[in-house]
Amino acid sequence: MPLESKPNILSRVFSRFSIRRNKPAAAQARDRLEGSSTVAAGPSPSSHPQKIDGDFIKLCSDAGWELLSKNIAPNALHDSRARYDAPKCDEDTRVEVIGEIMEWIQDRDAPQHLLCVTGAAGSGKSALQQTIAEHCSKSGILSATFFFSSADPTRNTISLIVPTIAYQMGLKHNAFRSSVAAAVEHDPHIFSRSLHSQMDALVVHPFESLQKAKQLEIDTFPHAILIDGLDECKGEPNVIADPTRVDADNRRRAEDQQAELLAAIKHCILNTELSFRVLVASRPEWAIRTALEPGGHLLKVAYHIQLSDQYDASADMRRYLQRRFEDIGLRIGDSKWFNEGDIETLVRAASGQFIYVATVYKYISERRASPSERLKIVLIWTPHVGQRARPFEALDVLYTNILLAAKNAYEAIDSHHERDFLLLFRAHHINIRGFQLYGIRWCQSADFFSMHSLGLEARAEESLISDLRSLVVLGTRLDIPDFIVLRLYHKSFSDFLEEESRAKDLFVPEARIRTYLAKCFMQRIIEWRLDIDSMPDRWEELPLPKSPWDSSRAVIERLAFSLSTAASALDHEVADFTQKGGWEKIDKLLPLAYHAGRSVAIGKNGLATSVDSVTT
Repeated sequence: MPLESKPNILSRVFSRFSIRRNKPAAAQARDRLEGSSTVAAGPSPSSHPQKIDGDFIKLCSDAGWELLSKNIAPNALHDSRARYDAPKCDEDTRVEVIGEIMEWIQDRDAPQHLLCVTGAAGSGKSALQQTIAEHCSKSGILSATFFFSSADPTRNTISLIVPTIAYQMGLKHNAFRSSVAAAVEHDPHIFSRSLHSQMDALVVHPFESLQKAKQLEIDTFPHAILIDGLDECKGEPNVIADPTRVDADNRRRAEDQQAELLAAIKHCILNTELSFRVLVASRPEWAIRTALEPGGHLLKVAYHIQLSDQYDASADMRRYLQRRFEDIGLRIGDSKWFNEGDIETLVRAASGQFIYVATVYKYISERRASPSERLKIVLIWTPHVGQRARPFEALDVLYTNILLAAKNAYEAIDSHHERDFLLLFRAHHINIRGFQLYGIRWCQSADFFSMHSLGLEARAEESLISDLRSLVVLGTRLDIPDFIVLRLYHKSFSDFLEEESRAKDLFVPEARIRTYLAKCFMQRIIEWRLDIDSMPDRWEELPLPKSPWDSSRAVIERLAFSLSTAASALDHEVADFTQKGGWEKIDKLLPLAYHAGRSVAIGKNGLATSVDSVTT
């Protein structure tokens, strides 16, 4: 090596060593990429620059992979902790349709690379997808999964689906992982681009480049990609001034996102030489329905299975109930507590909806309940033969009677005498997705919502759902352990609560909930013991009730909106509020609240001010 070149190389090595110690990984990687050509073009073929280049390439890969990992939805994986004990097909059930799907997945020469499975709510699509995912995983052919959930803000939009799929693929092949990481490092804003661009950059191009370099054999790479619950993909949050337009606009944005995903799959995967098999399950909503109809862009390229039409699940439901009822018999020591006629009656009542028999079993097997007595109750509710068929009639009857039984039990307690069970439960149900407030949604931890919005006692939500355990459960968010959320086992129950034509006399409109909240907020403010003439200078010094300070501020902020969207006039309540100095308190408190410069945010007793914060 020429003498004059040594200081140059040594100075660069020292410079990069300093960078490594003082800069984050991504910055190090960018700096090394910018300087790599200079080092490689040095006056000597010394091996030192090559070693440095190898280090910075690895560092670049690590930085890109780290950035990718921060833009995925872990809850969407088929084996995620958030989906622990996810429903799946029982042994010896759905054998025919599982066999058909697995045969299609394993046939790499099949002309159609996309399979769409559609079916009504409760037809068992998610259980089927979970079962297929586990079969593919055991066979070593599972490439990636994504399970949408409208109740989980981390997996109810399309924003994270491509990075999540690319991440799972990268775990299965080191060269692919490095290629994807390099693409992310090259364009750190790839996650904000269209799905088409994301899929090209993070899936298609890495495979094609590795194939050309003969570093990857596509025929041996795991090739099954499973996407479940396309209909539960919602539109991105948007600020809308008119609350009456929220639902319609949300629906349109959701449909647009679903359509964009299907178009990206077609253009980026089906129109390439990649031999993936993509399985999409969904209710027959607008996006997938129009894509598969005559004239639709997927009609000629997709294999379509309609669960409700092509497969009779009666035999599967019969085996499901038989096996579980026999297990109950072993537990209670009475193998004759049911008969075959009971099972046949329930199977007929299910109308092909697996969710019905699953819900029946949950209700009958409730702890500390008599299975035989609960079975009798369910059988009494079941529609008689000869009635005009309605797909959800039996399910609606089941939900109706469980709600009525819970209502009667709750309101029979002395301390609950003047409470409206349906109103309180519906309020908690709306709180799952959040209340619309000036273009955003706010939701609260279930315990916080009970106490500080509904004015109930501590842990009131537990007694509220004590007779609804077959339909709902209280849990916590994984990212905020103290944030308690109400979860519904089945989306069809949420649909029932929101549709007056199905809930009928049990239906409670959201405007009525807002009316109730406005009353609660006014009462809270009236109860605050404040000396208007000697108010402190700081919000924190106010003698407010012992609860998080932001709950009191939230009451003030949300009173006006609740009043403006209430179901009925509140003239009497507003007059009483005025007479008792409510508005004077607000006039004095608002400047203190905003002067404090604090914003309401999710926390231990959390409030949410963003649509993204909504969870179940």
